Amino acid sequence: MKVIKFGGSSLANGAAVAQAVRIIQADPARQVIVTSAPGKRHHDDTKVTDLLIQYAQSVQNQQNSQAIIKEIFDRYQAIAAHFNLPASALTPIKGALNELPNGDYPTAAYRLATFKAHGERLNAQLLAAILNHLGLKARFVDPKEIGIMVTGTPNNAMVAPETYHLLADFQLAPDERIVVPGFFGFTMAGYIATFSRGGSDVTGAILARGLGAERYENFTDVDAIFAVDPKLVAAPAPIKVMTYREMRELSYAGFSVFHDEALLPAIAARVPINVKNTLAPDKPGTMIVTDRDFTPTRPITGIAAGKHFAALYLHKYLLNKEAGFTLQILKILDAHEVPYEHMPSGIDDITIVFDQHHLTPELVDEICDEIQTTINPDRLEWINEFALITIVGEGMASSPTIPAEILATLAHEKIAVQMINQGASKIATMIGTDPADCDRAVQVIYNHFFN
Repeated sequence: MKVIKFGGSSLANGAAVAQAVRIIQADPARQVIVTSAPGKRHHDDTKVTDLLIQYAQSVQNQQNSQAIIKEIFDRYQAIAAHFNLPASALTPIKGALNELPNGDYPTAAYRLATFKAHGERLNAQLLAAILNHLGLKARFVDPKEIGIMVTGTPNNAMVAPETYHLLADFQLAPDERIVVPGFFGFTMAGYIATFSRGGSDVTGAILARGLGAERYENFTDVDAIFAVDPKLVAAPAPIKVMTYREMRELSYAGFSVFHDEALLPAIAARVPINVKNTLAPDKPGTMIVTDRDFTPTRPITGIAAGKHFAALYLHKYLLNKEAGFTLQILKILDAHEVPYEHMPSGIDDITIVFDQHHLTPELVDEICDEIQTTINPDRLEWINEFALITIVGEGMASSPTIPAEILATLAHEKIAVQMINQGASKIATMIGTDPADCDRAVQVIYNHFFN
């Protein structure tokens, strides 16, 4: 049995859904189908999830929501019309949209999560109806019925361990297909909570692990995962096979093809993941496997970059002699609920790298003031714009010259390096640069190792 997941672009309109149906039909082992909400049909279009967020905001502000309800319903109606689905099949979808404001929500955050989740929920109901209309036995299964339980906050949930006990008891008939909405689960109290954006990937991986799938196929809009962002390098090399560790490092660093948290359930169950193109399903795509099942053919697998970082630099003489110095900094960050990305250090200095999405100017001032008061460093500098380039490859562990080659290549192009950090696994090297140099640095590194 295989679990397959379709992204938003793969279910954006009737023609896209028809292609998804052909993919489902092509392999009887594709029994568990995970849906995303309908995505953009063209560049200027709006995703259904974003429309549902607007709907939730209009309810919150006590505004008339009829126009936005119609716009959302029209998206599903257009898909149904492509298959000549009877109007009665859309009645539950229209009713669910109209009833959303009347739900029992303990907080506004839970209301928002429930509204967002209905992009996937209604699309799963619609896809199940389409499959049955076409003569394919299919059943819509809600996350509550199949047992996807979550903890955490309403819009950033995490799978609860109880989920896998419940999934183990779920009965799947040999001749049926089930359609499960991605992106959300249910709290212990029975409320809907969503994973972070892109969380349908997470649902697919949870089901692949819990149902004991032989493979998790993730259908998207690219032929494969590429070694670098195609916007930066023309015709970059496709990655045929990579490890979970490599994909997680690259996803975290900026690759947008696959949700980095989605790897965790698959890693636990050692389920191979196959990223494939919905429009070219016969192409091999990219296989993501365990490091035990992988032999690198080149030292570097991929390069990712992000410009959404900031850094705090501290210098204090004899810092290495002060026990608890780093602990004091971490306590300040913990008190403000601010995570950090990297913390490379020297004898007398520390650089702490942050994701700017977790910060505000006021919060930066508070953190810097508290560090200055508590630790009294000789120098405290905030770097507001900071780019991180992550070079990843299982082959780097057996190629000790790679970091030196990276630095030499950048130096030859007169690109300054503000930070370098490498984990103990040696499969990822992080380079800090000025954002203005970031794109060129990625191109230079890629050309050196791939061309």
